[in-house]
Amino acid sequence: MSYQLYRNTTIGNTLQESLDEFIQCGQITPQLALKVLLQFDRAINAALASRVRNRVSFKGHLNTYRFCDNVWTFVLEDVEFRDVQEIAKVDKVKIVACDGKGEPQK
Repeated sequence: MSYQLYRNTTIGNTLQESLDEFIQCGQITPQLALKVLLQFDRAINAALASRVRNRVSFKGHLNTYRFCDNVWTFVLEDVEFRDVQEIAKVDKVKIVACDGKGEPQK
């Protein structure tokens, strides 16, 4: 399963805006735009699963949590992120965690 979480990132939004422009100009069909978005979902999920090797630890105060449709959502406050060299502090962070082992790698 490829999640659509990354469509709300800068690159995902830019892709969607570009596809909308192509549709409005008649250069592509809505069906082709949907296929492009589905391929984007698969590619970004695969790239993040296979290429990102950095590790970060964090601690904070758990405000709320939810488990629905096999997706965990956590809202934390006063969070401190640490990697080997840096520390970052934020007031509030939302973490969405999905099962990444549902689909075999291609």
